[in-house]
Amino acid sequence: MHIHIISIVPELLDSPLNHSIMKRAKEKGLLTVTVHHLRKWAVNEYGQVDDYQYGGGAGMVMMCEPLEKAINELQQEKKFDEIIYLTPDGVTLKQQTANRLSLKENLLLICGHYKGIDERIRQHYVTMEISIGDYVLSGGELAAAVLVDTIGRIIPGVLNDETSALTDSFQDQLLAPPVYTRPADYNGWKIPDILLSGDLKKIEEWRHEQALQRTKERRPDLLDE
Repeated sequence: MHIHIISIVPELLDSPLNHSIMKRAKEKGLLTVTVHHLRKWAVNEYGQVDDYQYGGGAGMVMMCEPLEKAINELQQEKKFDEIIYLTPDGVTLKQQTANRLSLKENLLLICGHYKGIDERIRQHYVTMEISIGDYVLSGGELAAAVLVDTIGRIIPGVLNDETSALTDSFQDQLLAPPVYTRPADYNGWKIPDILLSGDLKKIEEWRHEQALQRTKERRPDLLDE
């Protein structure tokens, strides 16, 4: 998979995209992430990519011209399956969306800043708009990092044990069950006996029951969906 990201603060993406599982995905050749500095396509020698908004009001807006030039140039190199704008008013990111996007070959992410990007870019270029939650960040870079991580970790071959991702929260509309590791008795806090039984069928039944109970208590809306 190839993911391209347009940003005006590319430095914010250095750490989350170059360590841990994302580093492993890139080293295995399963994921390529290229970050493009929008100021490369600035409208003048001062690196301008934003301007005041029409109609007045506080806050700057990312301009059409730099974004259009960037998108057009990148599209000449490859065809993108989706051009995604990270924005608070987009569709909330869910695991099922990440699953679908992980099957794509080429994605282009646009990181907004200030009051956002000129609406005409959204109308004529953007094919998908995603929010990572009902709050506002200083820019779309952190949201892009979240999206890349969510997608990248479920690409086949990235995780050492691929079944691990299949049992994560939200994969089956349930939260994950509680987990335990050694020692079995710590300060008198003992793990459930069923986990020491060796009966894999009963253990899986217990885990499903625990996942269902936890979901009912914490996220009953998932069961409605």
